[in-house]
Amino acid sequence: MPSGASLPPLAVRMRPRSMEEVRGQADVLRPGSPLRRLIEGSAGAAGPLSAILWGPPGTGKTTLAHLVATAAHRRFVELSAVTAGVKDVRAVMEQAARDRDLYDRQTVLFLDEIHRFTKAQQDALLPGVENRQVILVAATTENPSFSVIAPLLSRSMLITLLPLDDEEVADVLRAAVSDPRGLDAAYGLDDDAAAHLVRVAGGDARRALTSLEAAAGVALDEVAPGSLDDAPVRITLAHVEQAVDRASVRYDKTGDQHYDVASALIKSMRGSDVDAALHYLARMLEAGEDPRFIARRIVIAASEDVGMADPTALQTAVAAMHAVAQIGMPEARIILAQAVVHNALAPKSNAAYRGINEAIADVRAGRGGPVPAHLRGSGYAGAARLGHGKGYVYAHDEPDGVAAQDYLPEDLQGATDYYRPTDRGFEERLGPRWEWLRSRIRRGGAGTDGQ
Repeated sequence: MPSGASLPPLAVRMRPRSMEEVRGQADVLRPGSPLRRLIEGSAGAAGPLSAILWGPPGTGKTTLAHLVATAAHRRFVELSAVTAGVKDVRAVMEQAARDRDLYDRQTVLFLDEIHRFTKAQQDALLPGVENRQVILVAATTENPSFSVIAPLLSRSMLITLLPLDDEEVADVLRAAVSDPRGLDAAYGLDDDAAAHLVRVAGGDARRALTSLEAAAGVALDEVAPGSLDDAPVRITLAHVEQAVDRASVRYDKTGDQHYDVASALIKSMRGSDVDAALHYLARMLEAGEDPRFIARRIVIAASEDVGMADPTALQTAVAAMHAVAQIGMPEARIILAQAVVHNALAPKSNAAYRGINEAIADVRAGRGGPVPAHLRGSGYAGAARLGHGKGYVYAHDEPDGVAAQDYLPEDLQGATDYYRPTDRGFEERLGPRWEWLRSRIRRGGAGTDGQ
């Protein structure tokens, strides 16, 4: 039975040694794909391209870099952008040039967390990549469009890795239990325990293996001294729950996950799914997102998606934004939840949002002539001589408080219809009123003397 006292971590021991052992990433490893050809050493007459591997943790970035290095007996050098600097990069490049010139041997430079390199540090990689002194295999969990300089992106293949699906994670666990490099069949994993490990892994093979190893330790601790025999130690659901406190939160506060989860929150509120909206709110809060950022998004949604169907949603959202700034976490979660629930449950209208967008589109297209003379400012010397304000009807002087006169520029009169109220919520009452107002304001002869 593996003691684990002097062994590397289970995730390291179980790292795939060939493409056949890799779980997931079937698309990027399909026969003939650029990455597969790079791994197989058949990159073509021009030589192998460098690659940037983008994907969540535990999807095989380090494994694939090792597989690239095994092709054609390449030399493998690993650097971490957390600790390495320009000096380290240049030393690798110089040694790679010597190995290429003296021994005709290629060097694979695996640079983990390349997004942590500054622009200047990434610039130092360009000559070696351009001249193919090294095959750069860079790994990042953040969107390279935001974190990798354009010259380096243009000289590399961008390989997008996806989280493993549940069955692929389950395969990883089964292999780890039985493989001599892993638990070597000294442990048995109950089905419900395996299912829980799969769930908390979130598509991360490394996390699944780390959790399995921790659960095995818990199970072994419960075995009475001297009672071990040839029977496998059972790893139960209780052992897994004791070893794994919670599911991982897949989120980054500066990259694409930041935008993806925020987008999901907004779209769930717009779609009136309160449970989904609260889920994404919780996900952002648990990941440490700035609650003020969340509050601002809720305020925007209250106008864009709820609008005049429930004007009080904006009041709630603005109040929540100010309260969050004064109170902070963890209590701010309650205030944000109230605002999210209000937005999600409120009737929806994007009539105001749609109206301002259409008005802006007309302005950008050059529509909208001079301001009608009777609406122009008349509070300065010479305004009357220019005819400014002449014929203007003061709305409060009218019996119903509505003056029939033209307000739009001449070229927009007659066909302009920016605000179209829905029949939802409070806006249902606004529709008939706006129709009456339009008929009253625009009933002809507007803006002339005597009106």
